[in-house]
Amino acid sequence: MDTTYLILEDATIFSGKGFGKPAPLCKDLAEDTLFGEVVFNTSMCGYQQILTDPSYHGQMVVMTSPHIGNYGCEPLFSESTLCQKAVPATALIIRSLYEGPLPLKRVSLDAFMQESGVPGISGVDTRALTLHLREKGSCNALLLRSEHDHLTQGEKATALAYLHEMPSISERNLIEGVSVKAPLIDPPSWVPNPTAPLLRFAVVDFGIKSSIIAELYKRNVAVTLLPSFSTANDVLVQGCDGLFLSNGPGDPMLLQGAVAMAREVMESLPTVGICLGHQLITLAVGGRTEKMKFGHHGANHPVRDLFSNRTFVTSQNHGYMSECSSLPETVVPWFINANDQSIEGLWHKTKPVACVQFHPEASPGPRDGAWIFDRFISLAKGETV
Repeated sequence: MDTTYLILEDATIFSGKGFGKPAPLCKDLAEDTLFGEVVFNTSMCGYQQILTDPSYHGQMVVMTSPHIGNYGCEPLFSESTLCQKAVPATALIIRSLYEGPLPLKRVSLDAFMQESGVPGISGVDTRALTLHLREKGSCNALLLRSEHDHLTQGEKATALAYLHEMPSISERNLIEGVSVKAPLIDPPSWVPNPTAPLLRFAVVDFGIKSSIIAELYKRNVAVTLLPSFSTANDVLVQGCDGLFLSNGPGDPMLLQGAVAMAREVMESLPTVGICLGHQLITLAVGGRTEKMKFGHHGANHPVRDLFSNRTFVTSQNHGYMSECSSLPETVVPWFINANDQSIEGLWHKTKPVACVQFHPEASPGPRDGAWIFDRFISLAKGETV
């Protein structure tokens, strides 16, 4: 494994050993060279689910847990669908890479990332890197190999000049590549319940995790998966019982077409959303969203239900949040983050509209919030909740 360098746009450099797909040499930097916003994830396991989560498209993930790869990888753990890149994340940054024996029929993390064409770097002081991101905020970075036995000043200058020309994540529409291109009725990646479906959701795909569809199927809810650019008419002609706005990468403010679609559809259909879907609903009801300093990424985030006053632990992955002061009187916070009091869910007072910022399907993480899917279904059925 070659010496590889993680170069942040503020000129901070971390070195380590490359694994997975080799990082490019400085002389090979090109317009299509992978770069990404660096974020840290506090999950202790679930590295394959994290790498394959389409919401990480355009991001490099730092795992704060020091030892990664010890149980290998297998298709069962993947969160990407047949419609998406196998590994949407740009790179993986870790402290220690496990290279020992694995359970039968599993491959190593190194082999999985080589096959998926994704670079990684191990041997990084991830504690120092995480503290840096907490203090300075998430930023763009790239992985690079040197033609020499060290990173030269010229190579560093070239890398920084390249990074300074790259757009921030708030300037990148990252939905393309993680969304279906045409409607799919009961996507072939999953096997629906053989009995007559209880409901059918029109699920607008901004980069949906496969486990979300699996949770709907478990509850006998059929799925019509629609492209991210779908209009209100595209949704309504499906004849579904409700609109479901999925998770996905990037800044919701770039998706004004989706906001307009949601605003119109929620006048006719029950509307629910998760993560990016929550942010789009925030905008659709007249609220605002804002970029967080370093976001919430991990499987240990406490959330308080303001209706029951119960607190439970959730899996989260988002870099944007709802501005509480911008919410109209018709919408109330449903959940708040117990650590920083940020909005984690909304409930409409007069319409069947609700959303959550966290991931009730987990994958990875605790399943404390799985009941949210039952609440969404009850809302779509018109039941009192």
